[in-house]
Amino acid sequence: MIELAPSILSADFARLGEQVRAAAEGGASVIHVDIMDGHFVPNLTIGPPVVESLRKVTDLPLDCHMMIENPDEFIPVFAAAGVNWMSVHQEACRHLNRTLHLIKNHDCRAGVVINPATPVDTLSEVLDIVDYVLVMSVNPGFGAQKFIPSVLRKVRELTEIRSQRGLQFRIEIDGGVALDTVADVVRSGVEILVAGNAVFGHGDPKKNAESLLKAALESAMVKV
Repeated sequence: MIELAPSILSADFARLGEQVRAAAEGGASVIHVDIMDGHFVPNLTIGPPVVESLRKVTDLPLDCHMMIENPDEFIPVFAAAGVNWMSVHQEACRHLNRTLHLIKNHDCRAGVVINPATPVDTLSEVLDIVDYVLVMSVNPGFGAQKFIPSVLRKVRELTEIRSQRGLQFRIEIDGGVALDTVADVVRSGVEILVAGNAVFGHGDPKKNAESLLKAALESAMVKV
């Protein structure tokens, strides 16, 4: 099952509710929310009040990608704000096992994220805990970056590990997903597509979401 998770990082925040509803009408089934602290990544984005406001305008799951230091301190407050999924970076968590269990204890799906330079084998001890793995296909911190094709090797590696170990986690990708990259992404084994600029960067978010999801589903049906 392929799902589209538009990232509000590229949305017009003056019309956030309107744009999120348009993306949902175009087939989006998850809304991706990038939380940046200006420390773990060189950018500062949003906090719980925006999440609370977003929760009022959509019933779709909110997928909170925490690009922050000390995520344990913020997991309870974002859960209370209405987040449904929460992912943390392997690179930011000193006690990754404990952090993932903390997310689950707040009734959220737990995900782990790896940066382009982080090997998959750093996740070997938590793959039986997580609900999803988010593979960064750009270096985190900014939207509208160019896709890094080499990360697709990680996706294929994760699909093999999942099969060999009989695990159930899903695979998500974030960064540079657009009409010119989505076919390779889906064929590598990705199931959840995070797309910001491709959905919200220009034109109608509804039509953009429809086009991207259509291309993804068509690519998934092509045997390689």
